Amino acid sequence: MDCIFCKIVHGVIPAKKLYETQNSLAFLDAFPLTQGHTLVIPKNHYDKVQKMSAQDNSDLFEVVRVMAGKLESISPSVLIAVHNGKESGQDIPHVHVHMIPRDSSDGAGPVHNMFSKRPSLDENEFEKIAKIIQK
Repeated sequence: MDCIFCKIVHGVIPAKKLYETQNSLAFLDAFPLTQGHTLVIPKNHYDKVQKMSAQDNSDLFEVVRVMAGKLESISPSVLIAVHNGKESGQDIPHVHVHMIPRDSSDGAGPVHNMFSKRPSLDENEFEKIAKIIQK
């Protein structure tokens, strides 16, 4: 069991647990970007969302929904983000949803600010990409 999140699930590593179901766990991020930065994880180990069982997926995103309401007690908005694979920025290969309380003074801006190099696609390129994804 090398996975830090699996160790948290099994009580090997302590965490500030906020909410728990049979299949999912929400806890404060140990390295928060804002106050209240929360992680929601499935208790079963999956490295990517598409590998999750339907039941674990449903439960995970129900916990995200519940936690969004709870986090409103400290901030008016919550950024909900999933890095799904190493290339997307996932540093721990266990599915986890970041829930980051936001307000207009945090300086982070919208997700589009993350990408300084963006493609400029014409209609044919959009169509080609759509067909690849739809297969």
